[in-house]
Amino acid sequence: MIQLKDEYQISKIRSSCHLLSDMFDEVGPQVVEGISTYDIDRLCESFMKKHHAKGPCKGYFGYPNVTCTSVNSTVIHGIPSKKEILQEGDIISIDVCIDLDGYISDSTHTYEIGKVSEKVHQLNVETRKSLYLGIEAASKPNARIQDIAQAVSSHCRKFKYGVVKDYCGHGVGFEIHEDPEVPNYVSLANPNPRIKKGMVFAIEPMINMGTWKVEVLRDNWTVKTLDRLPSCHWEHTVAMTENGLEILTEY
Repeated sequence: MIQLKDEYQISKIRSSCHLLSDMFDEVGPQVVEGISTYDIDRLCESFMKKHHAKGPCKGYFGYPNVTCTSVNSTVIHGIPSKKEILQEGDIISIDVCIDLDGYISDSTHTYEIGKVSEKVHQLNVETRKSLYLGIEAASKPNARIQDIAQAVSSHCRKFKYGVVKDYCGHGVGFEIHEDPEVPNYVSLANPNPRIKKGMVFAIEPMINMGTWKVEVLRDNWTVKTLDRLPSCHWEHTVAMTENGLEILTEY
């Protein structure tokens, strides 16, 4: 069931989202060659503690960290590690939720480490563009959830990218994952609710350079591209307000 939020609840989610945006502003410049994904996670958790917030991913179904750090062919849910050191040419997606006073935000940024290949750079640029095309589609009058999927998938398939089908965006605010699901591909089998005032949800294209197919590793978290080609992930939390669609995690 989709949980519509009132103006007060959206204002509280907005505060959480703005804090998450501030966190990326502070931590992002430190995501460079030589840092470990574990140290990135520590930087994010330290920021949260400093601002009296929590990382709700930590402990979620047993997940061990506050961030998911997905490098190169890891699509999502990469577990931070002291042994995973970023190298020039890598691409890393950092997926973070913040719980501020019981209200949850969710966003993902992808970083290029040093000079990456032209193909990897293009993947990053076009995945981010697809996110904003999805947001644009969601902001139109009488839009439906699959309008987002159409915008994302039609753009990415111009480049013959694989649009991940096994994972999707979602409602957010009271919990990490709420209804509705927000897929990045169109299917008659998927629900297609109209976007209404009070809906808060995360749009998050997960786009692969090659096949859309993925596999989960033995740790039961790390999701890899089946062909081990690079993947990219961008995400914003948005809300439909009386003034239209607002990107809460960007201000």
